[in-house]
Amino acid sequence: MSRPIIPALALAAGFILSADLLTAQGPSAVVSVRNPLDQARPSETVVVRAADLRPHLGVDDLRRLHVRDEKLGRDLVAQAVDLDDDGAFDEVVFQADLAARETRTFTLAVGERQAPRREDFKAYGRFVRERRDDFAWENDRVAHRVYGAALETWAQEPLTSSGVDVWVKRTPRLVINDWYLADDYHRDTGEGADLYSVGRTRGCGGNAPWVGGRLAPSNNFRRSRVIANGPIRVMFELGYEPWDANGVTISEVKRVTLDAGHHLNRFESRYTIHGKPRALQHGVGIRKNPGSVVAVQRDLGLLRTWEPFRDDNGHLGCGVILDPAVLVDGPGEADGNVLLIGAVPADGPAAYYAGSAWDRSGHVADVAAWDAYLSAMAARVRAPVAVTLRAAAR
Repeated sequence: MSRPIIPALALAAGFILSADLLTAQGPSAVVSVRNPLDQARPSETVVVRAADLRPHLGVDDLRRLHVRDEKLGRDLVAQAVDLDDDGAFDEVVFQADLAARETRTFTLAVGERQAPRREDFKAYGRFVRERRDDFAWENDRVAHRVYGAALETWAQEPLTSSGVDVWVKRTPRLVINDWYLADDYHRDTGEGADLYSVGRTRGCGGNAPWVGGRLAPSNNFRRSRVIANGPIRVMFELGYEPWDANGVTISEVKRVTLDAGHHLNRFESRYTIHGKPRALQHGVGIRKNPGSVVAVQRDLGLLRTWEPFRDDNGHLGCGVILDPAVLVDGPGEADGNVLLIGAVPADGPAAYYAGSAWDRSGHVADVAAWDAYLSAMAARVRAPVAVTLRAAAR
C-alpha cells in the first residue's frame, strides 16, 4: 500500500456515523467476524471491502452504510476510506471488542449519510506547515510526528532526520492542534507533553535502508498525502526524494496507519532503487537512550525498550514488531539505535508495526504490562480476524 502524492490538505477520507437502522432502506447484509485466538481483541478494526459489499447492497457511496452491532443492540461509528483518491470509496472500517475465540455478527444496511460528531473522533493527523513542515498524528492513546523539509534549514535548530517522534498523552482527547497553538508542549501541564528526543536516530520505530552493513537514512520528507482522517483510522503517506544510501540511490513512499484504541502504528515502506535492481534490507530501530532496558523475542519479531524520562516524568516504552519470516538479523546497534534488520520484499512494501506507551497514560502501568501488550499484538498480527459477508435473511 506507489501512488502520486498530493498535499495533505486534500483529504481523501469519508466519514459516516451510523444512525438507527430504522432509517436505513433497501437490502441488508450480515458481516461475521471471528477471533481465532485464545485472547481478547479490544478495539479490533474490521475492514469490509466495497467490492465485497456491492453484490449484496449495490451501494457505491460507503458513507451511507449503517453498521449495527447485534450483540450490543446498537449502531456503531463507521468510516469510509478512499485508498487511491479517485473519488470512490474502497472500504469501510468499524471497531468492536472481541472475546477469546468469539464470533460476532453485524448488520449492514444503506441509509441516510450522517457526519460524525467531534466527540466521535479518536484518530487524526495533518501536515503542520506552521511548525516547519511537521506531520503529526494521534489517536486516543498516543501521538507522533515526523519531520519535513523546512526543518532542515531552520535557522535556530536545523535537523535532518526521518526518525519518529513521540508525544506522550494522559488524555483520550485529540491534542495536536491545541498543543501547536499554545506552543508549550515540551512541558506537561496535565495532558502530557513532548518529552522525547529523536535527533538523527530512528526515534521510536523509524526505519532506513541497511546497505553495506550500515544504516543509510533519507532526508526529511518532501510530500504528504492524507488518505483517511478519522473518526476511527488515520492513514497517510510521506514521500522521500532520492538519496545516496551508501552508494545506492533510493527513494521511498511511506504509508502510516493508526487506529483508535491502539499503541502501535502500521508502517509500510515502498522503496525504489534507481539503477540496477538489487536485493534490499532495511533496519527498523529505536533510539537507545540512557537507562534504556532492551528486550527481544526473535520468534515474534519483537523488539522493545523501556526507559526513564528525565525530571521524574515517568517511563516510556517503545516497541517494534516485524514478521519473523523477514527477520535477517538483530538485535544489533548502530548510530545510537538498537535495530532489527529485515528483508525488503521485491514485489511489495516492507511492513512492520511500531509504537509507544507511557506509564502515566493510564493504559500501560509498567514494563511487564508493555511486554504483555506487545506479545498480544504480535499474536494479533500473525492471526487476523476472519471476516465473512452474506446477504441478510428476508
